[in-house]
Amino acid sequence: MADLESRLDRQSPAYQRNREQMLALLSDLSQLEQRAVDRSAQAAPAFRKRGKLLPRERLEALIDAGSPFLELMKLAGYCGIENPDPATSVPGAAIIAGVGQVCGVQCMIVINDAGISAGAMQAMTAQKVMRCQEIALANRLPFIQLVESAGGNLKKYRAERFVHGGGMFYNLAKLSAAGIPVISLVHGSSTAGGAYLPGLSDYVVLVRNQAHAFLAGPALLQAATGEIATEEELGGAAMHASVSGLADYVAENDREAIIQVRGIVSAFGWAGKEDARAGAPPRYEAQDLLGIMPADYRVPVDMREVIARLIDGSDFHEFKPDYGVATVCGYGVLLGTPIGLLTNNGPLDTAGSTKAAQFIQLCSQLGRPIVFLQNITGFVVGRAHEEAGMIKHGAKLIQALSNAGVPRLTVLCGASFGAGNYGMCGRAFKPDFLFSWPNARTAVMGGEQAAMTMRRVAENSARRAGTLPDSAALEAESREIIRTFDLQSSAVHTSSLLLDDGVIDPRATREVLGVALAACTRSAKRDVHPIQFGVARF
Repeated sequence: MADLESRLDRQSPAYQRNREQMLALLSDLSQLEQRAVDRSAQAAPAFRKRGKLLPRERLEALIDAGSPFLELMKLAGYCGIENPDPATSVPGAAIIAGVGQVCGVQCMIVINDAGISAGAMQAMTAQKVMRCQEIALANRLPFIQLVESAGGNLKKYRAERFVHGGGMFYNLAKLSAAGIPVISLVHGSSTAGGAYLPGLSDYVVLVRNQAHAFLAGPALLQAATGEIATEEELGGAAMHASVSGLADYVAENDREAIIQVRGIVSAFGWAGKEDARAGAPPRYEAQDLLGIMPADYRVPVDMREVIARLIDGSDFHEFKPDYGVATVCGYGVLLGTPIGLLTNNGPLDTAGSTKAAQFIQLCSQLGRPIVFLQNITGFVVGRAHEEAGMIKHGAKLIQALSNAGVPRLTVLCGASFGAGNYGMCGRAFKPDFLFSWPNARTAVMGGEQAAMTMRRVAENSARRAGTLPDSAALEAESREIIRTFDLQSSAVHTSSLLLDDGVIDPRATREVLGVALAACTRSAKRDVHPIQFGVARF
């Protein structure tokens, strides 16, 4: 290993500008995320009256005291169908989700935020839950769901939402069959399709006089059949524990129910295999990450400065440093876990693509997870590069990336443009986790480049027609293209569409990657026993 030597000048005007912009973006992000927390907390009087814990209080009671909780997809659904107004839209899709430790075991935890519209399903709720299920399945994480939801909003019914939502139940069956325990704790309503959340779980805990699970609630039942029954008669905890057999455990209140869930996880016997290794801290402060990335993505930056503030001891063994120099890759250790790192100091060219492809294969041979730090404007273009075989060399990288048999984690640190997004393990290439910094931009190209391209197309078309281009119209079109690209490429927008697993503070990148790496690497130590079908309830 070789120590990375930082050349960062914290006193330079450029660093200070970058830092101020990043802090402003983080302030905006914090306010958005807090909006969901505050909205849920407004339900406190109603929850207290019924003797119930608020959703985030349930989370706090569930995870081990003092352990980190990596919350995912906090911006899901922001400015979506329910409310497109940026000033009032509440992000999160009424779901609290993330990776947390329960009795020494890392688990995927999904909680209906019943403090927001009674936990009713929103446009991105099912997609957010399904993404969590995919992560749990890939990494053998026990899947814990704390259920309390008013179900779907029939006033805002969408056919596609109903159809795609069935994937939540498909995934639960797959988790159980893969030997990954699924635990449901029902705090309140679990109606219609939501009843299959506990129905497809391996362990079910219901809270007495609070939990209700049924395919049709009293109103729908009466409308459909004329039968009249109370919620308790139809699907209360007592009935399900003694008659239907849906409930394995009944608790008297939320806190007792959570204690029972912790007992279930403890009985797996997986604790002790989950110990994380410590690592020497980087030699440079995480605070520096606020000012490294340029406010203008077209300004070059040495991504080794980022690596130096992430890996243990800032010790980095660079691979082929003199070949394909715009592509940086090498070996390091992060919180005790050996990893490969791959990033960019320029576009991907033929040499960089072949180097990256070879490096990915070497990491696969070693069984090392790969961390991709994206700051990429795309693959290089031009006649000389086409003649040099850019297409086939880029294809080597795509082949290696698509078939790498090791965990892959991606952080969008700056630009993520064009096919560079693909070649550096963007969302379509199914990284185990993908996070964005607040300044990250994701698009087929930059807005100015798109506007210039369309302007030249229009000008050439006018010339072929023997007319003069309308300069005023072209200028207006260019401004609109830039505005559209700026809006749709922002980290807040892409994260609201679940194109990442969350926007994170650059200063927290090492810790976030540490939790994510642990989720990916500890799974090999878990003694799971796949069966042909998920465990059926009897």
